[in-house]
Amino acid sequence: MKYKTIDYILRATWQAISRMYNEEATKYGATMATGFTLLSIDKEKGTPSTALGPKMGMEPTSLTRLLKSMEEKGLIIKKKNPNDGRGVLIHLTDYGKEKRALSKSTVIQFNESIKKHISDEKWENFIEVAETINKLIQDKEIFNPSENKENEIARIIKDKK
Repeated sequence: MKYKTIDYILRATWQAISRMYNEEATKYGATMATGFTLLSIDKEKGTPSTALGPKMGMEPTSLTRLLKSMEEKGLIIKKKNPNDGRGVLIHLTDYGKEKRALSKSTVIQFNESIKKHISDEKWENFIEVAETINKLIQDKEIFNPSENKENEIARIIKDKK
């Protein structure tokens, strides 16, 4: 591909990061998803199971399997939600808190390593661009129908050649 689109760059970068995290997590008998889940659970109060899926961007069935596996490994325990009898709170066990600390240090190490190679200005620009992309998507401003959409697409493709 001659011209790399934003989505191509983000996807390729995320796949590299995901592979790197999974390779690191494998050394400790875990996965990136497990580490991300540990970091997403409030270590003091627990987190409602229904809040984890949206927070992590996971489908309920995938999350259910992951939580079951984490419970079997002794990383988490489920407790009834005292504020909602129908709900369940996910709590970290002491072992889960240890693994959470390991996950957190891994994420911090990755961030610090990247920041050593990027100026503060470029870092701030990166954050601003990512936030702008998220806001445009959230506000549904990407694929708004326009009268001249076909002409606009043709112009963009021609300009990039």
